[in-house]
Amino acid sequence: MSLDWMPRDNEKKDHTLHQSPYWGEDAPSVVFEKKPLVDPKGNVVEGLHVAWIRLNNPRQYNSYTTDMVKGVIAGFDNASLDRSIVAVVFTGTGPYAFCTGGNTKEYSEFYSRRCDEYGQYMELFNRMVDAILGCKKPVICRVNGMRVAGGQEIGMACDITISSDLAVFGQAGPRHGSAPDGGSTDFLPWYLGMEDAMWNCVSCETYTAYKAKQKNLISKCVPVLKKDGEWVRNPLVVTDKYIEDGEIVYGEYKSGQELADAKAFLKANQADADFELLDKEVDRIVWKFANLFPGCLIKSIDGIRQKKKFFWDITKNGNRHWLAANMSGEAFLGFGAFNTKKITGQDTIDFIRFRQNIADARLWDESMFEEVMGTPKD
Repeated sequence: MSLDWMPRDNEKKDHTLHQSPYWGEDAPSVVFEKKPLVDPKGNVVEGLHVAWIRLNNPRQYNSYTTDMVKGVIAGFDNASLDRSIVAVVFTGTGPYAFCTGGNTKEYSEFYSRRCDEYGQYMELFNRMVDAILGCKKPVICRVNGMRVAGGQEIGMACDITISSDLAVFGQAGPRHGSAPDGGSTDFLPWYLGMEDAMWNCVSCETYTAYKAKQKNLISKCVPVLKKDGEWVRNPLVVTDKYIEDGEIVYGEYKSGQELADAKAFLKANQADADFELLDKEVDRIVWKFANLFPGCLIKSIDGIRQKKKFFWDITKNGNRHWLAANMSGEAFLGFGAFNTKKITGQDTIDFIRFRQNIADARLWDESMFEEVMGTPKD
């Protein structure tokens, strides 16, 4: 009997889902790169690669537009199915931000009061988180700067986080008209204690990278600034552990003149941040992954991911509907205030007046909204 139907040695099928029109170097976009795998001595390993998925919107702190969400989905789908890829590195462009979440300008100027449109957008957002959690390659979040709001959520969907020590981590939802239901309400209790998760979720206060490490939110943070050729840790932050008024000060911001001097130094030097140590740490972890059985590796990773996925899968559709409906209420105000901060000088509404109007059972109409929004500066 002929065995011509049997696959030939080295025969391959193309499992690629997308050649995304949303990939490219012109911002806002997503940059998808296949970089060669390198060994600890810097030698290129033939035939094996690392996928780098980079959010490329630095002028808006790498906030993701609708098209960028599509680019991230395409990047993770293709990396997952590419047999030559060992791991995925998810990062952002520039020294200031990994990602600050959804593009507030787009939210305010297009999606506000278009609830069904925002619901469709949230379908895409949910697919982006699903693509990260479902990627059949380990995912490293390389945090090059701020990781807040939706950026924190997609970052926590990753498997390992290595960070610049200048980065900050946190939420923005209740302060700006939303709730962190794109993953944070599901993931934070797995990373933090329940009360830390609660306060981090609702307070909109940020953690420094050192505090995030101390709280086990990330795996490692490394310095990215140099002075006189020597590495300098984040000058804004206390990096020695000591007690003050019964509290551990490690990881908190300095105060007084010391903080003012540190801000001046940071302002003068952050644009020239050097990510050498960050990339070496990323390469070290990728090499560790490369020297494990790939099937056993991804089964082990999926076993850990499943705990995050459990609550994410239960809540994501209900959250999608609430987030859409909210676009005609508090989100309309919150995103509008943030989007007009250059005009009014403030990025939030008058919360007390808003609560007073609610207590008086005021109709949620234009006049009520006008009372709580900022007024234009002279």
